[in-house]
Amino acid sequence: MKTLAKLVFVTAALFYATASAAQDNARDDLEQLKIAAMESLVAAPPERALPLVNKVLSGDHSNELKERALFILSQIDDDTAQATLLDFAKDSDGNLQSEAIRMIGIGGNKASLDNLNSIYTTGAPDVREAVLEAFLIADDKRAIFNIAVNAQGDDFEEAVETLGAMGARDELRELLSQAGPSEALIKAYMISGDIGELRRTALDDSNPALQVEAIEAMGVVGGEEVNATLVQIYRDAESDDIRDAALKGMMISGNDAGILELYRATDDAAAKKEMLEYLVIMDSDDIWNIIDAALDGDQ
Repeated sequence: MKTLAKLVFVTAALFYATASAAQDNARDDLEQLKIAAMESLVAAPPERALPLVNKVLSGDHSNELKERALFILSQIDDDTAQATLLDFAKDSDGNLQSEAIRMIGIGGNKASLDNLNSIYTTGAPDVREAVLEAFLIADDKRAIFNIAVNAQGDDFEEAVETLGAMGARDELRELLSQAGPSEALIKAYMISGDIGELRRTALDDSNPALQVEAIEAMGVVGGEEVNATLVQIYRDAESDDIRDAALKGMMISGNDAGILELYRATDDAAAKKEMLEYLVIMDSDDIWNIIDAALDGDQ
């Protein structure tokens, strides 16, 4: 009897598990159908799409479906649609706020974008991040510049990094004149590939810490101009920190030829040792011949 009871229990458990899985699949299929129906509204006339979108947003539906609805709103060039989207973007208690903000960036409506400034000022960190992303999507460099001018700490760094990702070289240079040099700006110059500003900072010895950052950042950008500049910086350096930064920059850029040139030009044993270590790390084609010659006592 005990064995029979166990068999009945296991059979029942399998039945209910199978039935539950079937129900889950049916719910998934229904959800996918709803999403497909919502996405199809992108091609519908606004007067037809808007009531259906509002119905979903006000109803008991999944966040995924509501996110699709917010996207449809962003594509409707209508004051009512934009006002609804903005309501969600301002709703700090709602779980769709950040998504609504990003959708404003995708839609690119100027009036809605302008409203994001006040949302940024009062928003939580994730909201401020969403606002920056919206301006990035909308390619609104000036809006992010204005945020950076008034920001501090992490907010400043995030705004400046976003400008770098946008290739906003003019805005970054203007920001330098207002906020002064900083590690965040050097990183942004690197991201935007602004060799001119990196070189200027790399040659400026008034702030050694930033000078080191700029030299190494030049290595990330790379290129013939960078390689030549790094070799010259090493030769002209008056401190070990700057020489080390120049070697690191050349390693990052893959300029083993530059390090080899410096190796052959110096008689400083300590410097040669350091350069050999870099060349080994870089797996330079010439390193093994150089090591062999060094072992033979041939400089």
